[in-house]
Amino acid sequence: MSKKILIVDDAAFMRMMIKDILSKNGFDVVGEAQDGAQAVEKFNELSPDLVTMDITMPEMDGITALKEIKKGNPDAKIIMCSAMGQQAMVIDAIQAGAKDFIVKPFQADRVIEAIQKALD
Repeated sequence: MSKKILIVDDAAFMRMMIKDILSKNGFDVVGEAQDGAQAVEKFNELSPDLVTMDITMPEMDGITALKEIKKGNPDAKIIMCSAMGQQAMVIDAIQAGAKDFIVKPFQADRVIEAIQKALD
């Protein structure tokens, strides 16, 4: 059975890029969210196997959303997405329970590798 993935990014084209990579590799994108608050809502609604979460977003940032999701679902698998130069935030995210992080612009093989590693 293909794994269900929720994509969270405030940029529509970034969500589209990740969705494209995932779909081509047999993953099932069950939902998308454009901010952290929406991410928490959709996570609870859809129970995805994994979430790709942007760090910098309006409303609620990715690290706050990660903590919120982890609070109710300690086993949630979340991979953070960040632009270059956000190392400090990436460290915060890993400490808060993120499984891995991928850097934008996305490289398909790195995205798939991170997701497969997190799902194992």
